[in-house]
Amino acid sequence: MISQNFINFIYLISAILFMMGLKKLSSPATARLGNKLSMAGMALAILATLMAPGLSFKLIALGIIIGTIIGGWAAIKVEMTSMPEMVALFNGCGGAASALVALSELQLRGNEFGPAMVEHIGTFAMITLLLSVIIGGLTFTGSVIAYAKLQGIVSGQPITYPGQQVVNGLILIGTAVLSYMVFNDPTSHLLFYGICLLSLILGVLSVIPIGGADMPVVISLLNSYSGLAVSMTGFALGNNALIIVGSLVGASGLFLTKIMCDAMNRSLSNVLFGAFGTGGGSDDGGVVAEGGGAEGSVKGYEVEDVVMVLENASSLIIVPGYGMAAAQAQHAVRELGDYLDEEGVEVRYAIHPVAGRMPGHMNVLLAEADVSYDQLFSMEDINDDFSGTDVVLVIGANDVVNPAAKTNPGSPIYGMPVLNVEEAQTVVVLKRSMKPGFAGIENELFLKDNTMMLFGDAKSSVQALVAHLKG
Repeated sequence: MISQNFINFIYLISAILFMMGLKKLSSPATARLGNKLSMAGMALAILATLMAPGLSFKLIALGIIIGTIIGGWAAIKVEMTSMPEMVALFNGCGGAASALVALSELQLRGNEFGPAMVEHIGTFAMITLLLSVIIGGLTFTGSVIAYAKLQGIVSGQPITYPGQQVVNGLILIGTAVLSYMVFNDPTSHLLFYGICLLSLILGVLSVIPIGGADMPVVISLLNSYSGLAVSMTGFALGNNALIIVGSLVGASGLFLTKIMCDAMNRSLSNVLFGAFGTGGGSDDGGVVAEGGGAEGSVKGYEVEDVVMVLENASSLIIVPGYGMAAAQAQHAVRELGDYLDEEGVEVRYAIHPVAGRMPGHMNVLLAEADVSYDQLFSMEDINDDFSGTDVVLVIGANDVVNPAAKTNPGSPIYGMPVLNVEEAQTVVVLKRSMKPGFAGIENELFLKDNTMMLFGDAKSSVQALVAHLKG
């Protein structure tokens, strides 16, 4: 029989691989290697778990088959533009798995030890089991709502009602009371289910008041929640792999959430409770006059006008946004960049931390289109270079290039770090219409004298630019 010490040693190796993989994921150039190292770590962790005695291999094989089919289908069928939705669902699955394992353990031990359950498994183990159920259930339904908002099934605008925070507070108190009752009487299965129900409801009510502009923060925060749930389950079961992996996911998710909040110059409490992104917006191009902001009119141009500007440029910075993802224009953008690069134009890509619908969304799309990692620059590395750039090509980005964040104290995004695209000699904005971004406000960039608006589908527009340049 294989000793527990050997199994723990395998877990330790897998944990080291997870840490190395996480480190490699911090750079687009090494992200693929990071994924491979993490996959190897997970394979070792599964192998070590299968070495434990008393397992039902039939059920395990069934679970592996089902998981492989679902994961393989998702990897093949889900478009790169739908990665945020898939990540949200996977976060939810992680939370649900942790909650189900904890709930099963609670019922099993409750039937085995009865009212003396806490004395047998320990106070700490009991607390972690209850926390795993609560956090896991909250993560599951919260992630489902995040998916529904991203997919358009539920409105991307904040959904609020009077006394919302009071209701959430009462649910939290109710969950705590039920948890205390279960702690004193672990045989009460009905109370278990009550805790599960309240945690599921709390997940829904926690995410519906958050607007689409904050979905990157929500996804990273829910990812952290799923890690915390896994870690709690690991403590309760005495599984070192779950403890280490859950802690890594929880901590990295919290750090990423902090980075996202800093990128929007907002606190986490404001993201969760601020109901940001309630503004409407128009498609007529009108006038921006918000809190003393700039006023003017939008100037639309044709493809030929933009081509003329690009032909006379020696430097170009491309700023991608969610509009590029929605139009699936990343391959056309890479073709445009490669052609201009061959013609001697210095081509770079400026990536804002919250561009898109999840952290790193633009990096993933551009990497999928085989854009060179050397051409990708974060906001802090390239923001000072816009003033010396001939042309900036904004493709589907909106709030992250809005100068109102720096100049208009009356704007809801005032103070948010944005890309200094307006400082370039010429700014070309590719946009389908004048509809505002997730923040629901007009963009003063569109009214600048050096801004050229090219309306239409981003993919078609870029393809037309490439065709005219080559022709």
